[in-house]
Amino acid sequence: MGLVAGPEKVGLKPTGTIPGPPGVDHYYSGRVASDILIRQLEYLVALAREQHFGRAAAACHASQPALSTAVRKLEASLGVTIVQRGPRFSGFTPEGLRVVGWANRILAERDALHNDLDRMRHGLGATVRIGAIPTAVPATSLLTAPFCDRHPLARVRIEVLSSREIVRKLGEFDLDIGLTYLDGSPPSARTALELYREQYLLLTRADSELAQLDTVGWAAAAALPLCTLSTSMQNRRILDAAMAAAGTRLTPVVEADNVAALYAHVATHRWSSIIAHAWLHAFGVPPGMRAIPLADPGPRPAVGIVVADHHPGSIVAGALIDAVREVDVSAVLDRSVAAALAAPR
Repeated sequence: MGLVAGPEKVGLKPTGTIPGPPGVDHYYSGRVASDILIRQLEYLVALAREQHFGRAAAACHASQPALSTAVRKLEASLGVTIVQRGPRFSGFTPEGLRVVGWANRILAERDALHNDLDRMRHGLGATVRIGAIPTAVPATSLLTAPFCDRHPLARVRIEVLSSREIVRKLGEFDLDIGLTYLDGSPPSARTALELYREQYLLLTRADSELAQLDTVGWAAAAALPLCTLSTSMQNRRILDAAMAAAGTRLTPVVEADNVAALYAHVATHRWSSIIAHAWLHAFGVPPGMRAIPLADPGPRPAVGIVVADHHPGSIVAGALIDAVREVDVSAVLDRSVAAALAAPR
């Protein structure tokens, strides 16, 4: 590891009022001291992530005294108090939050430097970190396959997160891209590529009366024993709004935070579910079940790739977006729906 002599050494503006990560208008404007080690910044970022000295030290493969000492040295170098003092970790001071923002940014640019040089020498070999909402997880292979074809040395890590968590982790440099709903994205995350418009279908027993219909009304679907995603997920909030517009209310028997759990319950034939059409691409229709489109008017929220509004942008995020532009994701998902609806009743 080397030394960080100042913001200008990692591509940031030197002194004065310096724009930082989204949501922060002004940063500590003093010149960063020359004796700040990258390792100290790594300790600080780990502490911000874990919110606990012991867990942060374990994540860094260091002792807790070593981490605490490094944070104190960082405070001395910057001339500010970073951590609120107490018997245990209780948060950061306002100055500390600004330092955490800079630490995330400096470490991200350090990683980007290594990735760029590796790409020039051997080809892109970095890990692209994707945060995906549960309803879009079944479509992730349509993104990762072309990316890995283009960059065989690269790796992929996927986290299943709520839309709010995706935006937060993008802002904190913990993700390269988010696969999420695009409607109402905050200024800290910008849309890079719209992929498809989500459609909704009822997944229910093939021998039921509703299964013989070409479309099912929202109120009729609400009357069934349902399993759905939990209210912490935006998909559930979208369905709740659709049910309210139809003059009814969604009252599921089973709630879960992932699609696999819903499919496991539907496969018992005891419960039905309102599914996003992307699920059919990965999971299809379980034996003895049938998928029926929900009647219009219904929501059609846009799903796509978002990236943090940082500069410079993530190299691996740009590489994945370039690869995905060659795939008509919407058409692939539509074909999966058509195949499911064409199955014999």
